[in-house]
Amino acid sequence: MRQKKLWMLAAILLICGTLAVVIACEKANAQDDDSAVAVKSVELIRTSKSWDGADLPDYFEGRPELVAVKYEFPAGQKLGWHHHPVMNYGILVQGELTIIGQDGQEKVVHEGEPVVEMVNTIHHGENRGTKPVILYMFYLSQEGMPLAVQHPDIPLD
Repeated sequence: MRQKKLWMLAAILLICGTLAVVIACEKANAQDDDSAVAVKSVELIRTSKSWDGADLPDYFEGRPELVAVKYEFPAGQKLGWHHHPVMNYGILVQGELTIIGQDGQEKVVHEGEPVVEMVNTIHHGENRGTKPVILYMFYLSQEGMPLAVQHPDIPLD
């Protein structure tokens, strides 16, 4: 009889312990769920001008082609002179990128910042920092259009 009471007490303690763990897990999951359902939205930029203040062109007529590109610029790397025949914008997720217009105007884009590129204006980019730049760019293009046109005839300083 005594042994039966001990087994029953052990079973009750095991059930209570299991319930306590289940309740604690449910509570933790509920807290995690609360934070997971709280979607946050932060508008980074809303503009109709490129970084140099020029008005962006009107949209093309016809079917759009949206293109997303991830760029990685090693420290010290310079991208040659080029222009974009299509609108594009992006987010710098790592490092610091300096964009230089052919007129000498510069824009330094810092980690976490958006950038709206120049359209049909010659410029180039440089990573003057010590860590690689990672940049995500989004192009509003059309099928068959280049995202950038290189100008290798213009020397980099």
